[in-house]
Amino acid sequence: MSAGGAVDPRGPRFAASVTTAVLAIVLITEWWPLLAAQTVVFAVGAFAGLRHAPYSVLYRTLIAPRLRPTSEREDVEPLRFAQAVGFGFALVGTVGYAAGLDVVALAATALALLAAFLNAAFGFCLGCEVYPLLRRVTPRTRRT
Repeated sequence: MSAGGAVDPRGPRFAASVTTAVLAIVLITEWWPLLAAQTVVFAVGAFAGLRHAPYSVLYRTLIAPRLRPTSEREDVEPLRFAQAVGFGFALVGTVGYAAGLDVVALAATALALLAAFLNAAFGFCLGCEVYPLLRRVTPRTRRT
């Protein structure tokens, strides 16, 4: 576990389910302001932290109190990285739609949807799987 802590893994799956629905609506309707809103949701999760992410707040206040407690925990840092990746794709999609680059927008949104769906349906967090690989190949600075 990292210094960032740990969370109930059902929360990120709930968030992925909501994200899947949002991104599917965007792909069907091409209503890019909804994608812009999802981009903000990803940004909050990635940069302010999962505790402040809107879907995390919904999970903690509306869903978690109705579930049995779990001792299962998931490391926060890979989840925040996954949110940052989602932010990148959603940002490219939003800019693509706004600029009239529909192919770029659709492709970026579809990739974000695929990643969200994998987590929602199968508990497979693509960003979380990439995170340790990048940590292995990224040079670390020594703290003194």
